[in-house]
Amino acid sequence: MSNISPTEEAIPVDNHVVNDLSSLSNEEKERQQALWNEELAQIEDEIATLRTVLASKMRRSAELKRNLGITVWKEVSEDINQGLKNVKESNVYQTVESKVGQVTKAVTDAPIYQKTTSLIGGITGNITNKIGQMRHSESFRSIEEKVGSAYENVKTKVVSRSNSQQSLDEAGRSRSGSVVTSPTIPEDKPLA
Repeated sequence: MSNISPTEEAIPVDNHVVNDLSSLSNEEKERQQALWNEELAQIEDEIATLRTVLASKMRRSAELKRNLGITVWKEVSEDINQGLKNVKESNVYQTVESKVGQVTKAVTDAPIYQKTTSLIGGITGNITNKIGQMRHSESFRSIEEKVGSAYENVKTKVVSRSNSQQSLDEAGRSRSGSVVTSPTIPEDKPLA
């Protein structure tokens, strides 16, 4: 008989197992193989039962989640948020965050950074002053007035056109009870 208990996991056949069987008689080999086949069938039956139970539990879980309003998106969001929280609380993240803070402080405290910031601030201030001076100049006011009057002219023409179109529509309704529409021009034909 073999020393293998029924609770041990099945071991793939390799040279070790073949060697153990080689010392047995044909009858003992057949008996051992029958025991292994029986144990294998039992384990596969248990696996099938566990899969059935697991599938049933998963269906019930999904049903309960649906009743509670828990969606897949919500679960994924919670998992991501928990993962981010775990990362932020990790020592590696804390160390990196600390180092980035130190580098940022070193950069902002550096004389070159201070000079660059003041230089950029000076350039921005000069540009703002020049634009302010230009805005008060005669040529800028002239351009502003021309643009404003052009805008008003276009606006007046658009309003005038829409009012005349509306007047035509109203006139058509009062005469025949139907709306007069302007003829449409097919898009594929050019205007002549």
